[in-house]
Amino acid sequence: MFKTRLLNILFWSVISAAFIGPGTIATAAKAGSSFDMQLLWSLVFSIITCLTLQEASARISIVSEYNLGEAIARQFRDKTSRVPVLILVIGAIIIGSAAYETGNLLGAVGGITLILDIPPAYMVVFIGILAALFLSIPTIRFVARFLGFLVVFMGIAFLTTAIIIKPSVSALLTGAFIPSIPDGSGLLILALIGTTVVPYNLFLGSGITDKAQKVKEMRIGLSIAIILGGIISMAVLIVGSAVQSDFSFETLAQALTGQLGEWALYLFGFGLFAAGFSSAVTAPLASAITARNLFSLRNPEKWKPKSRSFILVWSFVLVTGVAFGSAGFKPIPAIIIAQALNGLILPFISIFLLFVVNDPRLMGDKRINRWPANLLMGVIVWITIVLGAMNLLKALNNFLQSSFLENSSMLIVLLIGTFILTWIIIGYVYKMRKQKT
Repeated sequence: MFKTRLLNILFWSVISAAFIGPGTIATAAKAGSSFDMQLLWSLVFSIITCLTLQEASARISIVSEYNLGEAIARQFRDKTSRVPVLILVIGAIIIGSAAYETGNLLGAVGGITLILDIPPAYMVVFIGILAALFLSIPTIRFVARFLGFLVVFMGIAFLTTAIIIKPSVSALLTGAFIPSIPDGSGLLILALIGTTVVPYNLFLGSGITDKAQKVKEMRIGLSIAIILGGIISMAVLIVGSAVQSDFSFETLAQALTGQLGEWALYLFGFGLFAAGFSSAVTAPLASAITARNLFSLRNPEKWKPKSRSFILVWSFVLVTGVAFGSAGFKPIPAIIIAQALNGLILPFISIFLLFVVNDPRLMGDKRINRWPANLLMGVIVWITIVLGAMNLLKALNNFLQSSFLENSSMLIVLLIGTFILTWIIIGYVYKMRKQKT
């Protein structure tokens, strides 16, 4: 029994490993450096959100025997909105993955240049070519496992350093359970959510689910894996709070070496490279798998792993990432913006997940979402829409050079409007649940 559960946890650790990349390290550490413990609640919310949505995605695969992409395609199979919906979903995933890929590559370069003096632009191209090789020859597994071990050791280094720092317990509890939005923190909050609840991970998690597994077993393994990943993310934020000067990968490395010794620089550098490179392979692959699941219903042969369509999707994401990564953007701001973009995409994907997990034709009567789960998913959708809208309004306000969109009246309108929109979505779900299998 113990061995089975341990293997189950290790299996689901692919989800936590997928979100512990350069984005998590840069965003969480920046949040700690800029706002101390005040944004810990964002990670607590992100962990709850990740667990809720990933559980629903995996449950769909176990109960219906279709992964999330296939379930969405089947749900809209006979509707006139089918093609626009599928294009919107895959478009959101590809755009988010391309942005994420830029951050992955810049993070990998940021790690290796801490140790070796190599021009960043050349390194981005080299890593892009190496990622393309891995995507073309997926049988090369031993290097991926080695990189995974480096990420694990880097996570242990952050946990150890966070304990050595001895943060204030009251500050930890206040930051974790009392939400606050300090001035200038909106983009970081959205980025913390976007880097933990990666939209393409919902499709990836559903796609790798063992359909013979029991729902209870899945929930145990998934919960432990995601919570452990969340604890590492919190440790990164705590270590980031020790950075007193302008935040960068270099100053973060100094915070680690100051507590653990010079060897931590090499562990952090290679670990950051490993996290970036492994994610640089995962993001394009997840996009291609999502496209295959959405569009292969009528022509499976066209979407085999070696097919032109499949290769074109992951190539587009990879090439886009290399192009922007080579453009000379500073790593930290580029990574944070990429995570924030995924935070904007999240409510859109979450709504479709809510539709599918409440469809009795796919889920049956026993495993359809219960109302407590629907209420939690509704709150998640509402909060992510509010945060996304707030950041969009702030950007528009800066563009117009006006303070009109930031006054309290606009905030009240935003909260009420998004709340009404969320209830309209819940109303559609209630109507859907009345359909017969």
